[in-house]
Amino acid sequence: MKGYISGKLSKSIDVILKDYRKDRPIDSMNIIAEPDKALIWSITDQLFRIIYPGYFKDKTYRYYEILNNLTVTLEDIVYYLSRQIASCLKNEQIHQLMEEKGIASAEDESELLTPEEVRALEQKADRITIDFLNSIPRVREYLDTDLEAFFDGDPAAESRDEIILCYPGFYAITVYRLAHELYRLGVPMLPRIMTEYAHTQTGIDINPGATIGKYFFIDHGTGIVVGETTLIGEHVKIYQGVTLGALSTKGGRKLQNRKRHPTIEDYVTIYSGASILGGDTVIGRGSVVGGNVFITSSVDVGTRVSVKNRELVFDNDSNKVVEKDGGDGWFYII
Repeated sequence: MKGYISGKLSKSIDVILKDYRKDRPIDSMNIIAEPDKALIWSITDQLFRIIYPGYFKDKTYRYYEILNNLTVTLEDIVYYLSRQIASCLKNEQIHQLMEEKGIASAEDESELLTPEEVRALEQKADRITIDFLNSIPRVREYLDTDLEAFFDGDPAAESRDEIILCYPGFYAITVYRLAHELYRLGVPMLPRIMTEYAHTQTGIDINPGATIGKYFFIDHGTGIVVGETTLIGEHVKIYQGVTLGALSTKGGRKLQNRKRHPTIEDYVTIYSGASILGGDTVIGRGSVVGGNVFITSSVDVGTRVSVKNRELVFDNDSNKVVEKDGGDGWFYII
């Protein structure tokens, strides 16, 4: 087998290298100014030490040295985050210039950016990094309300510690709130890398562009999708499998920067498997949306939305299951 492989390997390599020369987007060799995905994931993990210092501290340090530990962690985050933000800013500008000039590839950023432009982007990244750090108290204020919403809303939670350490919904919300601050500060790509990291860990997909108020509660969470232009008020509760999405993506790129996803007002509960779609769709304050409901138009304040259920009836003689109209049904609650 080794003899066969060694005899064919060089030809296989030539075939693959030839395929790289077709000048398609997937053939790009632009290794300049590319953000480091693995490093951004690592920064995300480090940020948990800052947000929840008693829960995710470095175990190599003694507890009474925790403030020194946090200082070192902050300095580490600043060093790497500023550079990753700079990479994302450069990447965005380089790709815009390449598109404008019809350039397929470049081997060095100096081919497209002057030293002055590079320096300006790096200084902008430094300013954004400090602005982001200054936003952390506000992020923690929101997360404190989310924690209370989880504890009040889930009788299975034994303690707040359990929620912080175990609950995927709370993990996803934490990453979202951090990424949303970077999104607000105009950082391209990096916030999405963060929330997609949370997506891989939890199955919960929250776009960093979504706007979410205080006391947000996700129960179970797997399969939840929250689109970029979604607006969610305060005291909103969402169960697994819920989609807050766009009604249609038929317009493609023309829909960019338009309101495509629904608005969920305060004190709304959305149960498992519901899909609420469209930028003009508003779910009124205090409404309850039942499981597996499909909504593409607005719902008035205080509305209870449900699917008409079928009732299962067992025939004891034939041991068959038959369906019978059950009137106005209701949804199930986990």
